[in-house]
Amino acid sequence: MTSATDAPLPAVTRLIATDLDGTLLRDDKTLSARTVAALAAAEEAGIEVFFVTGRPARWMGVVSDHVQGHGLAICANGAVVTDLRADRELITVRALEREAALHVVHTLREAAPGTSFAVELTTGIHYEPSYPPFHLDPGAAVAVAEKLLHEDVPGDGAPVLKLLAHHTEMPPDAFLALARTAAGERASITRSSPSALLEVSGLGVSKASTLAACCDERGISAAEVVAFGDMPNDVEMLGWAGASYAMGNAHPAALAAASGQTLTNEEDGVAVVIERILATR
Repeated sequence: MTSATDAPLPAVTRLIATDLDGTLLRDDKTLSARTVAALAAAEEAGIEVFFVTGRPARWMGVVSDHVQGHGLAICANGAVVTDLRADRELITVRALEREAALHVVHTLREAAPGTSFAVELTTGIHYEPSYPPFHLDPGAAVAVAEKLLHEDVPGDGAPVLKLLAHHTEMPPDAFLALARTAAGERASITRSSPSALLEVSGLGVSKASTLAACCDERGISAAEVVAFGDMPNDVEMLGWAGASYAMGNAHPAALAAASGQTLTNEEDGVAVVIERILATR
């Protein structure tokens, strides 16, 4: 593991892919002036910046003013590519099949009693009565997961982006390992929260796989990408990119996957590396 000042950079950097929470954003969910300036300077230098996050598209207001020419962001751990300039229009949707989601629900109910679920659709999120409520989504429906995953209610058959599974007692990493062992053959399972909250996507859907597709459309190779992240849901992306940096506050799995380490999100770790990229051009 090398530091932000000595980790090898690509010979040519054409795209920067960065996670948001715990990575680009400070702990108060804001962007520092230094980070805003670094993002703008990268775009001005001809380097595309992609926000690649577990957040749904409707929670992208914090960074929507800082997307430059392309306007695109990858949301919901790769399940969606959205245009932040066009009222967060969904450009690409990689859905979780409802049958697979139900399989995960039934499997985790048996393997980890006490698990509660939420269902993230393209139209919004809905959750079980015992699931921690989403105060940012006051219009959510509340019902058991089997009803939430029924094609008739809610959302009139809208695509499922993610299934969320929460446990009040299990250690987060143990919960993730258990879920992957029990149900990993039917879905992609990861986590980005410090609590025991799992994020379940369609099989093969990840930040890395969707980012790879977006880069392929642009003729950009993995070797020309620099990526940043801090949690297990960033691991595949950090391993795929030609150069990658785990934050100083990163989970051990992210640190192990990255080719370098930068400062924490509170210390503008992403901006530090972007400034170095620009200084070498």
